[in-house]
Amino acid sequence: MKAEEFDEKFDRGEDVTSALDLAKAHRPGEEQRRVNVDFPVWMIAALDREARRLGVTRQSIIKVWLAERLEQRSRSAA
Repeated sequence: MKAEEFDEKFDRGEDVTSALDLAKAHRPGEEQRRVNVDFPVWMIAALDREARRLGVTRQSIIKVWLAERLEQRSRSAA
């Protein structure tokens, strides 16, 4: 499919996913990188309680809370 045809189908709201190689798709700036962080035992227990309450993993809650805090700081700096 030519780019012009792809654009026209996309603009009409048609499904164009069959024309994409989703195996190679990625979001720029969203690459993962592993880091190690040491937490006190009490903090891990508190994180685990909150994660269980929300039905998510400890890692998920840490990432969400950090993202919220960084976004908040970014807004207040602007």
